[in-house]
Amino acid sequence: MSLKLRLTILNFIEFAVWGAYLISMGLYLGSEGMGANIGWFYSVQGFVSLCMPALMGIVADKWIQAQRLLSLCHALAGAFMLAACAYGVSAAGHVSFGILFTLYTLSVAFFMPTIALTNSVAYNALEKEGLDTVKAFPPIRVWGTIGFICSMWAVNLLGIKSTPYQFALSGGLSLVMAAYALTMPACPTNQHGEKRSLVDALGLRAFALFKNYRMALFFIFSMLLGSCLQITNGYATSYLEAWGSLPQYADSLMVKYSVIVTSLSQISETLCILLIPFCLSRFGIKNVMLISLLAWVFRFGFFAIGNPGSGFVFIILSMIVYGVAFDFFNISGSLFVDKETEMSMRNSAQGLFMMMTNGFGATIGMLAAQVVVNHYVFNLPAGADVLPGWQTCWYIFAGYALVVAILFAVLFKNPKKA
Repeated sequence: MSLKLRLTILNFIEFAVWGAYLISMGLYLGSEGMGANIGWFYSVQGFVSLCMPALMGIVADKWIQAQRLLSLCHALAGAFMLAACAYGVSAAGHVSFGILFTLYTLSVAFFMPTIALTNSVAYNALEKEGLDTVKAFPPIRVWGTIGFICSMWAVNLLGIKSTPYQFALSGGLSLVMAAYALTMPACPTNQHGEKRSLVDALGLRAFALFKNYRMALFFIFSMLLGSCLQITNGYATSYLEAWGSLPQYADSLMVKYSVIVTSLSQISETLCILLIPFCLSRFGIKNVMLISLLAWVFRFGFFAIGNPGSGFVFIILSMIVYGVAFDFFNISGSLFVDKETEMSMRNSAQGLFMMMTNGFGATIGMLAAQVVVNHYVFNLPAGADVLPGWQTCWYIFAGYALVVAILFAVLFKNPKKA
């Protein structure tokens, strides 16, 4: 088997683990009467991302080869996820938030570092073969997104989107990944190399970039945009299935295949990456990032006005525009950081960018979104019509994104050459 195929399988399984529950978990939590706690489950991913990837990176650098540490992390993540499934099945109808949340958090804490470790293993293997990682890795990485989509489809078609068995699928795939990772080429450790402090490993020295007005603004807006990242992951399928409360929509495709419909977002994400080089050369970095912010307005706005009937086209448009919303800021923002920082601080600056978006931003955003959704949806009396509340929530999120977009357009200045 060729190296590229082996790495393709590695990335496919890696993200299939995540796709098995990330989009559909809200449905299960809602079915167990824990809809009001959805935000906690999604925000914890951002919280553990603030420290666990960096800590596991230190371990991989100093003591345990990356492919072995990848295997160990997946073994632990899979075990805790399987335990979450077993508990969910045994306590069906009486699931304790504390127990399920603890098992889930432990699993996520060991899973999140595996994304970076998978990249490290792939880069190491490609470099050993004398291949250019910039050219060789992207076609391999795109299969990770395909794996994510395949898991989403499997969860929907197997009828487990509202059950704890989605955790079993994820946990099982993690154990497969734990075994498969051990077949990867060995990654070197650097036990006697230059010692790095925890501050360096976490990329905290990059906070010195806040002394630069434009960089400070950029990182602040990165956090504000990051607040949008997990909202639809946590609530989209619950909203789509809420339309099933109306008899005329109970058997609609949008309700029956809510997870598959949502997977169109990930398909759009893979395609929109191809537009970035053209858009950057045509519009410049600032305008591309502004387009992303406006795309979030449409992402949420289309959800608000869509429905399974005549408004289904708006739901589809929301899925399509997600690719622009997600890719244009994440990738163009990463390029901006690369161009605007000195070589000695680029890795730390990239870590800070991810910390602000997927760490602080995603965590704060989900907890804030939880307050909004609980007020308008989950705290309503039993039997109340929740659809108007859901629509109000989407309008609020769209309004937030619009305010951020306007502020970004006014306050952020274009680089000298964009």
